[in-house]
Amino acid sequence: MIGQTLNERYKIEDLIGEGATAIVYRATDLRLQRDVAVKVLLPHVNQTTRKRFEREAHAAARLNHPNIMAIYDIGPDNEYLVVELIHGRPLYELIPADPVVVASAGQQICRALDYAHQVGLIHRDIKPANIYLTAEDQVKIMDFGLAIPKQGNLKRLTASGTIIGTPAYLSPEQAQGLPLDPRTDIYSTGIVLYELVTGVLPFDSDDIGTILLQQVKTEPVPPREHREDIPEGLERVILKSLAKRPSDRFQTAGEMADALASVYRTETGVASQVVEGEVADTEDNIRIVLADDHTLTRQSLAYFLDDISGFEVVGQASNGDEAFSLIANVNPHVLFLDLNMPGTNGLVILPKIRKEYPDVKVLILTGREENSMIMRALRAGAHGYILKTSSEDELEKSVRNVAEGQLVLGHGVAERLVTGLRDESAEGPLDAVQKDILTLVAAGQQDSDIAHQLGMPEDEMKSTLMELIDRLGVSSRTDAALVSLRAGWIALEDVQRF
Repeated sequence: MIGQTLNERYKIEDLIGEGATAIVYRATDLRLQRDVAVKVLLPHVNQTTRKRFEREAHAAARLNHPNIMAIYDIGPDNEYLVVELIHGRPLYELIPADPVVVASAGQQICRALDYAHQVGLIHRDIKPANIYLTAEDQVKIMDFGLAIPKQGNLKRLTASGTIIGTPAYLSPEQAQGLPLDPRTDIYSTGIVLYELVTGVLPFDSDDIGTILLQQVKTEPVPPREHREDIPEGLERVILKSLAKRPSDRFQTAGEMADALASVYRTETGVASQVVEGEVADTEDNIRIVLADDHTLTRQSLAYFLDDISGFEVVGQASNGDEAFSLIANVNPHVLFLDLNMPGTNGLVILPKIRKEYPDVKVLILTGREENSMIMRALRAGAHGYILKTSSEDELEKSVRNVAEGQLVLGHGVAERLVTGLRDESAEGPLDAVQKDILTLVAAGQQDSDIAHQLGMPEDEMKSTLMELIDRLGVSSRTDAALVSLRAGWIALEDVQRF
């Protein structure tokens, strides 16, 4: 196929590798001018394999994480997949590895799995052949062909009589055909780390039935009996992950990641470095998460932002709940948040995000330009509000400004309200009482409450507010508050205190 162009877009350049069911090529995406990998099914494969192939595409397409191989496209009739081209080595080529490398790689694997579990997928086939390590020591998990919904049933996609997953890495519940939850991936990860650091599998035999019985009944030999220089902390993490009963393991992959992070910091003496699924951030990139239910919008924005020096898109979500869960895993500086999303929308999740993650700057990106909606978002804790019609320059500037702690109201957002006010002094035309009134208006307080808090008659307060509306040349109390916010006469942090 070398030299051919698939779907008038993917030009096949070189052969990367081949297996029993597919061949993998390096190709050029002629439309986006980037290198990709193209995984092409062999003609003889059965229907079960084709279903797995399609399932891999659909499962991976739901995921966007720096430690999970990205999928870009699927060909007509599911004949090929277009995926991220990864330059690296499978983990089995590192066996046995330095314990520090194991702790770092294990932490990244667990962060990625924790993200997948929260999105709603269980991998079911974690093994060294499905995990690559790049030249920058970044983990990439591949092959979600056996992934199942977290709450799904276990209708097999494999042929009758075959094993789901690889026997040496199966959890006890997999070996017994029991219902699965995300803790099955934690067990398999423990076996991967055991083999990676010791050079041997904890359970091994030429007979598949014997291996399955060992997974269910036999306790593993402690790793330090194979290799004395393994840190005790790393051994404890591995053995806990290999508990036969799921209730005795780490209950989430995130918990296991935290434990491995502690081992990594102890062994390297690095107290502050974060290794959470990405290359250590030495250039202070602005880390960005995108939350929007329109996949094309998210992906287009991700391509644009990733190409800007100093920006790094570290995750994507399709609703508010996904965004909230993702923040804990990828630790962003800025969250782009759409307002109208199915399920938990932006306005509902925003106060929760601001409460749990006060350091994350939230930049609303929406098509809603009503002043009342802008004010609702700012009251709920947003640091900025820009429209989806914004130019690329404005998007870049907005990210930088909001990351620095500035209030951002993009072009078209209350823009008409501040025409002619640019030359006002830095202090603006408001005295202290007027600033307090408009701050409380911006915070959503009613006239009677404002008058009560300021200790002035309600009629006097209303009269003062009407004078402000007239002086600023606007038509409502909300518009007057927006003018003052944008001009810097009142402070967003004061508004959000109420």
